[in-house]
Amino acid sequence: MPLVEANGLRLDCEVHGAADAPVVLLIMGLGMPAALWPDQVVQALTGAGFRVVTFDNRDAGGSTRLEGVPVPNVLRAIGRALLRRTVSAPYTLEDMAADTVDLLDALDIRQAHVVGASMGGMIGQVVAARHPARVLSLTSIMSNSGNPERKYAFGSWKALRAIIHRPPPPDDHEAVVRHLIRLFSIIGSPRFRDDIELARPFFERVARRGLYRSGTLRQLLAILATADRRPLLQQITAPTLVLHGADDPLVPVLAGRDTAAHIRGAQLEIIEGMGHDFPPALMQELAVRVIAHCRAAQPADTAPVTLPVTA
Repeated sequence: MPLVEANGLRLDCEVHGAADAPVVLLIMGLGMPAALWPDQVVQALTGAGFRVVTFDNRDAGGSTRLEGVPVPNVLRAIGRALLRRTVSAPYTLEDMAADTVDLLDALDIRQAHVVGASMGGMIGQVVAARHPARVLSLTSIMSNSGNPERKYAFGSWKALRAIIHRPPPPDDHEAVVRHLIRLFSIIGSPRFRDDIELARPFFERVARRGLYRSGTLRQLLAILATADRRPLLQQITAPTLVLHGADDPLVPVLAGRDTAAHIRGAQLEIIEGMGHDFPPALMQELAVRVIAHCRAAQPADTAPVTLPVTA
C-alpha cells in the first residue's frame, strides 16, 4: 500500500477499480487496519462500477503512529464520558476527519461516497457534517451518535474489555490471529460464531499489517473526547444509510437507531444476525445495500453503476 502525505501524517492507502469511476471511500474502525475490509465488499463495489479507496487511520496499520504520545487512563476516561465530563485526548475524531479529507485532496478526489464502520462511521459522520461538498452519500455501519447514555454508548462490559485487552507481540503473527479470533468470537455475530475460522485470511492480513495497542487506546480516547455528536449529525445533508447488526454486543442496535434519528432523512436498515463484525455469510447482503444506496445518490451526469449479480 502506498504512503500518502495528508494532514501532516503519512497514511497507508490502496485504490481499487477504474481511475475514472465514482469513488467509494471506506473508513475502518477502532485499532484495525484497512486489511479487515472484506474482499467480498470491495470486489462487489468495483464490480458495480465504483473506484474503492481504503486506508489505515492514523495510529493503525502502516500509517503514522504517534510514538511517545502518552495514553491517559482509558477506564477513567470511559467513566468521565458516561458522567458527561470532559475527556482529554491527544487528538479527536475531528482531527481524524481532517486526515480523511486531506487524503481525498492528496488523491485528487473531489467527491466520494463515504462508508465507515464503527469508529470509521463516526469519522464519516464528522466528514459529512463538516465538509458536505465532499460527500455524495454517507453509510454509517455499526456506529453511534456519541450519545453518552449508557444504553446507547456501548454494549456489554465483556465486549468493551475485549477490545482494550492487550494483544500479543505484533511479531508473533499466529498469536495475533488467535487473539483476533477470540476478540471477534466475543464482539462478532453470535449466529455465525461457528464460522469465524472463515475470517482467518482477513485476520492473517491484519496480523501482517500489525496491531498497535497504544494507537488503539488513543483512538478510543479520540471517540470519548469528541463526545456527543447529535447536534453535529443534524447538520448532515448527504443521503445517509445507517446499517446496524441486530445482535451487536459492542455497539447496541439502539445506537444505530439513535444515529438514524438524528440525521435528517436517514434510512435505517437492521441486519438480522449481524454483530460487530463482517461475517462472510452476510457480506453479499451488506454489499448490495451499500451499492444500492450509493447508486441512488450518484449524480446523473456521471458513469452508470450497477448492482452486483447475486448467486
